[in-house]
Amino acid sequence: MKSLIKKYFSGLTKNSVFLACASLFADISTEMLYPILPIYLIQNLKASGSIVGIIEGIAQAIQNIIQGVSGYLSDKWQRRKPIALFGYILSAISKPLIGVATLWPGVFAARVSDRLGAGTRSAPRDALIASSVEEINRGKAFGLEGIGDNLGAFLGPLITVLLFFSLQLDIRYIFYLAIIPGILAVLMILFVKEKKSDVKAKSKIDIHMGKFPKAYWKYLMVTALFGVGNSSNSFLILQIKNEGLSLVNTVLVYAMFNLVAALISYPAGSLSDKFGRKPVLLISFIIFLISYIGFAFISNILFIGLLFIFYGLFQGIFRSVGKSFAADFVPENLRASSIGWYSTAIGISGLVASIIAGLLWDNISHASVFMYGAIISFLGIISFLILIPNEHKTSLN
Repeated sequence: MKSLIKKYFSGLTKNSVFLACASLFADISTEMLYPILPIYLIQNLKASGSIVGIIEGIAQAIQNIIQGVSGYLSDKWQRRKPIALFGYILSAISKPLIGVATLWPGVFAARVSDRLGAGTRSAPRDALIASSVEEINRGKAFGLEGIGDNLGAFLGPLITVLLFFSLQLDIRYIFYLAIIPGILAVLMILFVKEKKSDVKAKSKIDIHMGKFPKAYWKYLMVTALFGVGNSSNSFLILQIKNEGLSLVNTVLVYAMFNLVAALISYPAGSLSDKFGRKPVLLISFIIFLISYIGFAFISNILFIGLLFIFYGLFQGIFRSVGKSFAADFVPENLRASSIGWYSTAIGISGLVASIIAGLLWDNISHASVFMYGAIISFLGIISFLILIPNEHKTSLN
């Protein structure tokens, strides 16, 4: 048994583990706040629902756009760790500032600062993950990071349920306490050892968008098309809440969704190393399609809760394998940029999807949000099958 476990996790390095732990602690910090931030804004600071939407929309947009920029700078300077470290620090110190705020503009500023840090760290961290292992184990490395990220998203809400709902702790103290896992994430990055690049080689690096191969741009285009149907998970949460599930149980279902995503991340990454990224990623798209069709037509609260948890399979597979695939198309010196622009494409298309979903939710019906997402995802699947090759190997620098 011991030898089987050792073989299953073979090819990983200390850097892989430290980076996965950084994602674990950072996501615990973030997801401690996710279930209660809307409550805090509306009940404590008397903000309106539209203000909540504006704060989240702008904050998420900034996070997604900055990933491409930070990836570009990381590749240009060939320094990953300092940029990632800055992002983790900025995000950690921003959390308590939300609790300090007495008016919603203060929350807005702190939330933007938090997401700016999250966006800054993502691409260089992912480049560190990709370079932490040999190419044949890249899916495993991203799968391990996916475990950390999604496990943090599972534990964060549970900690909040304990502190806020069970221990009746004042809501502001949860924002203060969120700095603790944030600091632990910073410490994990400090332990990461980055390979030093040759100074002369760095000076010759010229980063241009045109240096990415056509296959990469096709992958980005398909990802963006699929993403236009992939709206915020807030609509899934709203759907199960509207069907009558209590707030505590809604948070628990959301936590289970993230646990499933955590459990599938590493196996999915490992399988993509063995059988190729395309077939494994295709499975995640099909899971998304089935889930959204179910959300459109099922009204039974038990089945909706189970469907949300099932949807976690998509989350876990898509996160680990999608990034691995983006890194496969380019040489090492362009890796942070490739993952950064990939994440930006997901973010911007997701923002568009959420805006459309909001209009459908308010003006047509709740079910129309999920029917729209299912139709777009079906088109994305067809494009994925036609445009993306089964395997793509790039010559590494």
